[in-house]
Amino acid sequence: MPHADSSLVPPEITSKAEFWIHVRGQLQYLLVDQRHWVTNLANASSLIYNALLAFTPHFGNGDRAVNWCGFYLISSLFPKPRFGGVPSRNQSTATTDENTLFLGPFCGKPACQFISLSPDRGRGVCADAFLQQKIVIVPNVDEYPGHVACDGETKIVLGVLDLDCLVLGGFDEQDKFGLETIADLIVKGCDW
Repeated sequence: MPHADSSLVPPEITSKAEFWIHVRGQLQYLLVDQRHWVTNLANASSLIYNALLAFTPHFGNGDRAVNWCGFYLISSLFPKPRFGGVPSRNQSTATTDENTLFLGPFCGKPACQFISLSPDRGRGVCADAFLQQKIVIVPNVDEYPGHVACDGETKIVLGVLDLDCLVLGGFDEQDKFGLETIADLIVKGCDW
């Protein structure tokens, strides 16, 4: 099967439970013989994003569309810059600070390049999910204290495997369970 076909959703899959089992199986196939986290997270974000868009009974296009899927990762996973240049206004702290999540592989519109984990700064959903080490479902991001708005159209976020949806309450406990199994597969399938 071509890799691109892994994001197709067969028409007989109609429930969220079946959908997440299918996506996990497709991701498991994509992770075979590859343990590098960049490659695996790139394929995972693409698979999840495109499969959600193809799953029209619950997501798909239009006002229920998922508009972003990607990863924010602790800055220590990223290599330190090897070449000089003109430092950005945030480079001195963002590239060395262990209290920072960096943008990783994703699909969707451009996003925040880093998110602070410091308690004295507005952290948002992804930072809170990372610090709590659990999935956080936010039915309405406009009501979440400290939400970092990368895309004003987003109404719901699931972080640190960050999924954004255009509709309020777009994700539920079935999505949380499905994504927990996918996150576990990714963690075990990568060399960090």
